Amino acid sequence: MRQKVVFFDLLRCVAAIAVVVIHVLGPYRDQLGVISDSAWITATSFNSFSRWAVPVFIMITGALMLSDTREFDAKYYVKRRLGKVLVPFLVWSVFYALLSGLTSAGYDGATAMETLTALPEHETYYHLGFFYYFIPLYFVVPFLQYYVRQTDRTGTIALTLVWLVLTTLFLVRVDGFWSHQLILYSGYLLLGYCLFQFQWPALKWLVVVGGAGLLLTDYMVVSNSFSAGEYTVGRWMSYKTLNTACIAAMIFALCRHYCDRLSQAWLTRIAFMSRYSLGIYLLHPIFLWPVREYDLYFAHPLMMIPFWTLICTGLALTASWMLAKSTKTAWLVP
Repeated sequence: MRQKVVFFDLLRCVAAIAVVVIHVLGPYRDQLGVISDSAWITATSFNSFSRWAVPVFIMITGALMLSDTREFDAKYYVKRRLGKVLVPFLVWSVFYALLSGLTSAGYDGATAMETLTALPEHETYYHLGFFYYFIPLYFVVPFLQYYVRQTDRTGTIALTLVWLVLTTLFLVRVDGFWSHQLILYSGYLLLGYCLFQFQWPALKWLVVVGGAGLLLTDYMVVSNSFSAGEYTVGRWMSYKTLNTACIAAMIFALCRHYCDRLSQAWLTRIAFMSRYSLGIYLLHPIFLWPVREYDLYFAHPLMMIPFWTLICTGLALTASWMLAKSTKTAWLVP
């Protein structure tokens, strides 16, 4: 049991850091031809190598929830599972809607209200889009729980393979009903379960296909962008494509494989950070706001991206820890 805890703690930590990286580098993406080619390629490569972060969070959820053998209790599920995420999401959505009106030139109340009004259909800040496809997965989980309990290893892997085919179709733009985001995101629940319960696919194969996925993603985005003369990704950086699924699976398996090699001191730090990983996700844009608003990228991206990632992650972790100390605010960072 201890190994499983360390394993998921490590995954949450690396995924949280990768999310911050993606948001720190955001302003660089559309600066092809504005900054040096080496600077733009560096920032884009950071982006290509971090796209697995959000899928990993979904895979952790799948690994844990689909492995739960307790009898399904709808009241408990809605209150303790869904409600634990939904309520903080709504509160933070309102907060970030208000923040959206703040600029270096002053405060635009009309923008804030327009953003808040669009909340039912659109995220109020760039990082909250995750919850619009993550929260609906809670309605899929009970059905997948039933499926994995009624079938065997072969049946579960077979359904996961079907999903991987659908991610391939989406990547090459063969669209249909299978392109619905609920279907394509739901597969990550199964993939996380397969990796956790069956250690399938095997690590040796995941290193090959995941490593190839990383390099191919970066190459396609960089080459296509230079050809077009502007930043363009096609679907290579989508969370719903085969390349991203392979990369996420590789990260998942590597963390499982190497977690036991960490020292006790590192395990303690990782456990602490894991406890506040969702808080880091929710809070880091607050500390990133002045960096992006005042363009505090004063050196090469190879320096700036790690630097601001470290600062924003550390501040978000500290703020999450402080909020969690009081019962009145702990629910904001579940």
